Amino acid sequence: MIMKNPKVEFCGYSGYRHLLFYLARRSVPHPSENHINIRIQMYDNLSSLDCLLTALSNLDDLCLSIGEAYKTSLTQDEYEKWDEKS
Repeated sequence: MIMKNPKVEFCGYSGYRHLLFYLARRSVPHPSENHINIRIQMYDNLSSLDCLLTALSNLDDLCLSIGEAYKTSLTQDEYEKWDEKS
């Protein structure tokens, strides 16, 4: 969501403990890691915090839309069903 903004020049992230490893290898943090560093670099000295908040809001809207579409699909009962014969 952040990189969809045309005013973003660079966006990167790393795990808190793996910062040096990330800088050396561009590694994704482990899923159990509860810290993450995000760097957002904007064109024209725009606010990276505003960009992050907008991206999080857009992501929240996307998740709500997917959830609503999923619930609608379930209520229409028009999906492939499979019965396991054991």
